[in-house]
Amino acid sequence: MADFFRGRRLRNTAALRALVSENLVTAQDLIMPYFIVDTDDSTFRKEIPSMPGQFQLSLDEFEKQLAEAVAAGLRSIILFGIPKCKDATGSEGYADDGIVQRAVRLAKSRHPELVVITDVCLCEYTDHGHCGILQKINDDVTVANDSTLELLQRVAISHAKAGADIVAPSDMMDGRVQALREALDAEGFVNLPIMSYAVKYASAFYGPFRDAAESTPQSGDRKSYQMDPANSREALREAAADVLEEADFLMVKPAGAYLDIIRMLRDGFDLPLAAYQVSGEYSIIMAAAQNGWIDLDAVTMESLIAIKRAGADLIITYFAEDVIKRGLVR
Repeated sequence: MADFFRGRRLRNTAALRALVSENLVTAQDLIMPYFIVDTDDSTFRKEIPSMPGQFQLSLDEFEKQLAEAVAAGLRSIILFGIPKCKDATGSEGYADDGIVQRAVRLAKSRHPELVVITDVCLCEYTDHGHCGILQKINDDVTVANDSTLELLQRVAISHAKAGADIVAPSDMMDGRVQALREALDAEGFVNLPIMSYAVKYASAFYGPFRDAAESTPQSGDRKSYQMDPANSREALREAAADVLEEADFLMVKPAGAYLDIIRMLRDGFDLPLAAYQVSGEYSIIMAAAQNGWIDLDAVTMESLIAIKRAGADLIITYFAEDVIKRGLVR
């Protein structure tokens, strides 16, 4: 009799492999991002060149696309807005009739059961492309942390009043979760959850997103407030701070190059954990598939399984709509 391990016994058939599969990605796990443009052209639908298959959408086009996705089984979305006008304080980001606020009302009126998450930040709305109010210290221009918190509170409250199910601050200002919690509670939104971009790295993988959201900084970069990709222990400090400030979800962004960070947070905290498979991750896979170098379906699902295996409960991904519509997840 052989004295070696026969692991292949459990790989013999597709049914056996499914029976012992340790991780599963379902439609319930996936969150689809949408870019909504404030435009008078109701038919506006512009493909994002660096993100094949993804579009900037008018409200009407968003309504049509969302209806198809929900009918196919999509259950959660996250919204990003592109305003008509930008200014130094990103005032369109907290306007009651802002583009995200209108998109939330539309989505919830058409699909009450849909989980609608809103990105709480200012970079899409400021004329300088940074995530808050700029200040000059000596010869350096940087984002003013505490005064930015006041504007983020206004953004979150406006999203809550529009009907958002979850607000998700992505700015990486210190103390933002506490500031949002206090403001939401004061306005009566005690039960509105906060999904914190707790661990958001200053990543090169964001390039295509900045095309999509038209949020490229006009000068400088975001390294003074987003995290250094070389650091991992810092991720635990950031997450721990957000837990103390009453975050309801934690998030790691990006996902694919930061699976170790996802695992660290999963092992260290018991809150629901999201991971954002960002624009650059999406575009790399799409570009390779379009060149015939990889199998798009297989690589897409393998990348999602890897994120789930690392410990994420939820995945924000630009593949969400497609994999649900084509039955790759159920």
